[in-house]
Amino acid sequence: MRAKEKRLPDDPKTLDFDRMFLPHMGAAYNLARWLVRDDHDAQDVVQEAYLRAFRFASGFRGGDPRSWILAIVRNTSFTWLSRNRGSDSPAEFDDKVHTREIEPRGLEADAVRQADGVMVRAALEELASEFREVIVMRDIEGLSYKEIATAADLPIGTVMSRLARGRAKLARLLKERLAKEQ
Repeated sequence: MRAKEKRLPDDPKTLDFDRMFLPHMGAAYNLARWLVRDDHDAQDVVQEAYLRAFRFASGFRGGDPRSWILAIVRNTSFTWLSRNRGSDSPAEFDDKVHTREIEPRGLEADAVRQADGVMVRAALEELASEFREVIVMRDIEGLSYKEIATAADLPIGTVMSRLARGRAKLARLLKERLAKEQ
């Protein structure tokens, strides 16, 4: 006769963590992928981020769990980048580089609409990480400005500024790519 195995009740902490944070794993991977620019590295970053989040889940004081986990993923991504690839630090603001001439309304939107998914991904890869991360969080993951500000530990005004500058740069890159194709 074999002794019956004793099953321990599920840990409430694990169940709460799973319920609150696991649904956001796709968004976490997506952000990590755009920040570290490699599928396998992004998987490692997300795994490490979720381990950190689980370890420090008692520090979560409510609010939006997606913003909280994405902040951890963002920080883990930048830590991983500094350890493994040197510096991928945000670009310095340079008026000559980042300021654009006023273009007719809708031109950016037209360029984005005309571009295909591969072209958009390639153009996103060219953006500095400070612009890429806010575009990914806002336009791909659908976070609000406030959620992005929380996740990136930035003032909302900075989020809005980076988003506007990043979108403008993305639109210029897409227009250039479209012009080359035609």
